[in-house]
Amino acid sequence: MAIWICAACGLEHPASGEPPTTCAICEDERQFVPPAGQRWTTSDELERAGTAASLAQVEAGLHRLTVDPRVGIGQQAYLVRTRDGNLFWEPPGFISAAAVGAVRELGGVAVIAASHPHLMGAAVSWSHAFGGAPVYVAAADAAWTRRPDPAIRLWQGTERLLPGITIAQCGRHFPGSSVLHWAGGSDGRGVLLTGDTIFIGPDNKTVSAMRSYPNLIPLPETAVRTILGRLEPLAYDRMYGPFGQVVAAGARDIVTRSLARYIAWLRAEIPDFEPAPFAEL
Repeated sequence: MAIWICAACGLEHPASGEPPTTCAICEDERQFVPPAGQRWTTSDELERAGTAASLAQVEAGLHRLTVDPRVGIGQQAYLVRTRDGNLFWEPPGFISAAAVGAVRELGGVAVIAASHPHLMGAAVSWSHAFGGAPVYVAAADAAWTRRPDPAIRLWQGTERLLPGITIAQCGRHFPGSSVLHWAGGSDGRGVLLTGDTIFIGPDNKTVSAMRSYPNLIPLPETAVRTILGRLEPLAYDRMYGPFGQVVAAGARDIVTRSLARYIAWLRAEIPDFEPAPFAEL
């Protein structure tokens, strides 16, 4: 029986002879069902169509895995390499023997985690490929798991996944929305892998936070302050997002300033910009 993958969001679903009738993730207000309707696929079907994954090093101890053409939301996964084992973050909704082999050459996978339900991809299939590596899911988001499995480990608050690697629950985008803190990254200055909990802007110099990005649903001030508060104990200088975004340095200050600006707009404390009068020629 096939492991079905939602073509819209990339989440795998339990094995069955026929695809599911709906995807709960896409039906939720934070995501969407495409106008053409729900469609289902499998990793085998995607591979036959030419889908492939590639790995590239982005800094010492960190590799990014990109799937082309994109599957579902199209997040890029990260492999954090440590002497105590590797962590696979934001697994894609595609898996193949070649992709597994490439990850195995870098030391394999000891732990799998995702920032929130939208980016869990084919987490359970990736777990099975590496001997049942534990898949950490925030207890607050457990009901959103589309493919229950014994490999899933529920957690809350903060959890040490490997020495020097901690996942921290910030909430708000989803109740369990989380960031991954890698203390040894950026030459020991610390790295934050953000998912959608805080979203790096296209300029790589600002961030934002939303309940829904595709449907443009904002968060209230209390939610933004909660995120800021839960990030406060973490020391980090660099930040990576799930779609290739990178804040190379000064990330902690950028997060603080950007979310303070967000709150100021929510409170109507920033006057609207007035352009200079048009000068007649």
